[in-house]
Amino acid sequence: MKQASLIVLILVAGCNVGPDYQRPDAPTGDGFKEAAAAPAGWKLGTPGDTIPKGAWWTIYHDPVLDGLESQVALSNQNIKSFEAQYAQAQAITDEARSQELPTVGVSAGVTRSRSSSSASSGQSSTGLGGSRGARTTYTAEGTATWDLDLWGKIRRQVESDEAGAQVSAADLANATLSAQETLANDYFQLRGQDALTKLLADTVKADEEALRITQNQYNAGTAAPSDVAQAQTELATAQAQLIAAGVTRQQFEHAVAVLTGVPPSALTLPPGQLATDVPVAPAGLPSALLERRPDVAAAERTMAEQNALIGVAVAAYYPDISLSADYGFEGNPIGKLFRAANRIWSLGASASETLFDGGERSAAVRAAQASYDGSVATYRQTVLTAFQQVEDELSDLRILQQQAGAEDAAVRAAQHSLDIALNEYRAGTVAYTTVVTAQTALLGNQESALTVQQSRLVASSTLVAALGGGWSQEDLAEK
Repeated sequence: MKQASLIVLILVAGCNVGPDYQRPDAPTGDGFKEAAAAPAGWKLGTPGDTIPKGAWWTIYHDPVLDGLESQVALSNQNIKSFEAQYAQAQAITDEARSQELPTVGVSAGVTRSRSSSSASSGQSSTGLGGSRGARTTYTAEGTATWDLDLWGKIRRQVESDEAGAQVSAADLANATLSAQETLANDYFQLRGQDALTKLLADTVKADEEALRITQNQYNAGTAAPSDVAQAQTELATAQAQLIAAGVTRQQFEHAVAVLTGVPPSALTLPPGQLATDVPVAPAGLPSALLERRPDVAAAERTMAEQNALIGVAVAAYYPDISLSADYGFEGNPIGKLFRAANRIWSLGASASETLFDGGERSAAVRAAQASYDGSVATYRQTVLTAFQQVEDELSDLRILQQQAGAEDAAVRAAQHSLDIALNEYRAGTVAYTTVVTAQTALLGNQESALTVQQSRLVASSTLVAALGGGWSQEDLAEK
């Protein structure tokens, strides 16, 4: 009978109430629309063009960017905050896991006591009540208590906390990727301002030369005073634009400094060139995106966390059972304390069950189920948003590449138009306003071409981040 009872106890001890977690389906397609509808002359990266694991920014082959990105995970304070949250989640998991084991303690004490004798115990010859002598008692005990997790309440809590720690790990990865993406985008925009500064500086030189020529023609009596005023206006306008470009560049430099965890005053980036090569990362299949984005992984692990909490709430319907044991010695003197005659021990078991709670437990179960349902909706929405972001960047890259070709053609045409206008003005066949118009058109097209190239690089880095930046859900097992 004892063996049968033990077997039953073991079987019951392996019971976990509440639903076992199964990842719900997510809305996925067979492929990305942009990848399937890519026109001739534009293609996605092939499977061989894999994103570098972790250091995805190296696809741009920019040593300055490489150095800046390497500082993000080390020094960015927002990432440090997520690292602390992850460490806290790990500690909470360890705390919950410890409840699966017995609690063992030891205690030692000494008691000095004295008790009065009663009349029936004998009285002194004087008729006054006597007293027994003082007595010293020494004790040394070991105690153990164990809450039997018969219904899996503790195990479900551990399951929930483990999933919560993985959520924190994915949040940390997502925060790191977001900071890296923001830094890359700010860096490309900073280099865009460098390119604009060079363009405007060249424009100022050209306008200075135009003003000199116009002034000479005016002195020779072949140009009107209005031509000189117009040339002066164009020069001043270009100089003002050049100064304004410096303001914007400094703001991007300050943003890069903060992202790398240093004060803006501690970082100075010398001018550099805007990259001309725009890599397009391979998008792969939509189903693979579920394993490659840390925000999707965080949403999925949140579902597992909330699902386990349903089991915790259901376990409250069942009785709590615990065991206790005490073993030690009590006696005097202390030198002979640890003798068989002084041995004391006790074993105990207790159970408690709530008979009426006014619906508290059922409400807790419904609340846990509702929380889980909410996490499922959040997960599916996160997946949809991920697909949208990838499609957005793929379409941006495709359209921007077409726009870049058109802008390059416009720049060449505008330059040719300006050359003709300058020659005709020097020959005295057209008014200076023709030159001004051509100059304005050229500068506008050159600025548009720079903006498009900058936007292409930003879309490229945003696409890499939208694809997970080389991250994989397998990384959670290493956290």
